[in-house]
Amino acid sequence: MGFEKILVAVKGNSVDEEVIKLACSLAKKGKKKIYVTHVIEVKRSLPLDAEPGAEIGKGEKMLDHAEHIAEGLGYEAETELLQAREVGPAIVDEAIQQGIDLIVLGIEYKRRLGEFSLGDTAPYVLKNAPCPVLLYRESIPSEEASPTK
Repeated sequence: MGFEKILVAVKGNSVDEEVIKLACSLAKKGKKKIYVTHVIEVKRSLPLDAEPGAEIGKGEKMLDHAEHIAEGLGYEAETELLQAREVGPAIVDEAIQQGIDLIVLGIEYKRRLGEFSLGDTAPYVLKNAPCPVLLYRESIPSEEASPTK
């Protein structure tokens, strides 16, 4: 079983490379295209079409790196840099527009107020995506892992 159109949302964190590799392994053999997107979150105090130069440069580097990883595995990556008020709705809208079959999200192991947190993006995408969503969480950092009894 493979998916024809897979959307991978990259964030510039430690799990990006793993989720791109995972998406490539899940793609249908004859269809070797992965859609990779990065969303620049624009503050509400700025116009939506504001040009945050530093953020655009960082986003383009992320997408170039993603494209390089996919090509190394024999896949073509179509990349897109988006600007939006919130990341989750932008990912869902992109999935609808592209007719995506699977969304792959990677999240870092983060704690908020001492508890593990999915953040805001993953729950929104899980709730509203028009297709299956695969969530990849990085391993618990070794300094935080507690032995099981």
